[in-house]
Amino acid sequence: MKKTVSIILLLVLLLSLTGCSSQQETKTAGPVTITIWHDKEEPVIAVLEEAVKELEPDVHVVFEKKSGMTESLKLVGNDKNAAPDLYIFAHDKIGVYAEMGILTPITEFVDSSLLDRYVPLTVKGATYKGTVYQLPLYFETLLFMYNKKYMAESDIPGTTEDLYSYMERKTRYGHYGFVEQHSTPYYAAGWIHGFGGSLITEDGQPLLNSEEVTAALAYHKKFVDLMPGETEYATVNTLFTEGMAHATIAGPWFVPTVRNAGIDVEIAPMPIVNETGLPLAPYSGIQGVHILKVHAEEKKAAISKVLEILMNPDVSVALAKVSGCAPAMESCYEREDVQADSLIMAMRSTAETAVPMPNIPEMDVMWSVAGTLLTDVNVSGYDVLEAAESAQQKALDLIEAMK
Repeated sequence: MKKTVSIILLLVLLLSLTGCSSQQETKTAGPVTITIWHDKEEPVIAVLEEAVKELEPDVHVVFEKKSGMTESLKLVGNDKNAAPDLYIFAHDKIGVYAEMGILTPITEFVDSSLLDRYVPLTVKGATYKGTVYQLPLYFETLLFMYNKKYMAESDIPGTTEDLYSYMERKTRYGHYGFVEQHSTPYYAAGWIHGFGGSLITEDGQPLLNSEEVTAALAYHKKFVDLMPGETEYATVNTLFTEGMAHATIAGPWFVPTVRNAGIDVEIAPMPIVNETGLPLAPYSGIQGVHILKVHAEEKKAAISKVLEILMNPDVSVALAKVSGCAPAMESCYEREDVQADSLIMAMRSTAETAVPMPNIPEMDVMWSVAGTLLTDVNVSGYDVLEAAESAQQKALDLIEAMK
């Protein structure tokens, strides 16, 4: 009797195990869904949706738009039920998310040697504390633009003193030789880099009272004095599109607006700072894909397939064209259609000296503090050294409060 019961129990156990195995196979079989959060325009996502179609039916990719990406990612963190698998966003928040422990290095999915195929600027921007957390897709830099109706080829400034001379001659009767958003850190940073300076070190130490920054601010002030007092985006936009400003420094997104206004706009290299021999070197933003840690291991094969698609140069070129930016992959610049695009090629040229926006968490406080410093110097007329010392202390206090 005991032997019979034992045999029955063994059969029940075997059937149970077989059932579990069958259920497990059913659970893992079929398509894997990869959810990608983004904040991009419809044409960009249309390119991506078309590209990943070839992964069907094994991998189904869903793109979800988030208007508050930065805060949304902070909220979901490593929540398996709420977090996406990937997200497409600018590189400058990488440090925040890396410190939160929610990112997986790209190099766990992509051989690091393949990153040699990318424009160095983009890989630098994707790197935080020696680890690459973003697969770059495309990038943008600020550009020196001029109205061909007013600025002749012989007037194109090779140096900042050439630019200042042009401004002195042409700033009159409601016209301005050159305008820019001089008290916005994203724009003013190019002048600071042109003096060999920086707003902050790679390890999060503010540099607002450094010799290079104060020298840049003092030098830049004479240019500011030949611009209108109010130079927010709307003012610069209006002055240039109405033909009242001859030259400006702006992003590639500004070009369609200018051309639609009938302005014959052209791009020129950034002027060289006479005092240092360095060009004005603007910040650059790199857009790319990031992997969240929460689903990385269980969906590794599917995520790898998505990344492989996104590393196709054809996809990179298509994204650049619809976004108005420049491809992240070097091989794209060998194509005739890319070489024929003056805007893309200008950004590739500027990328040789441009600086990726800092991706460290401490930079979050620097935008406001640096903005106040620029306003104090350029608009309120405060002493440069005194304003810089005050701003430096403010930055140190705010960064200390983050710890």
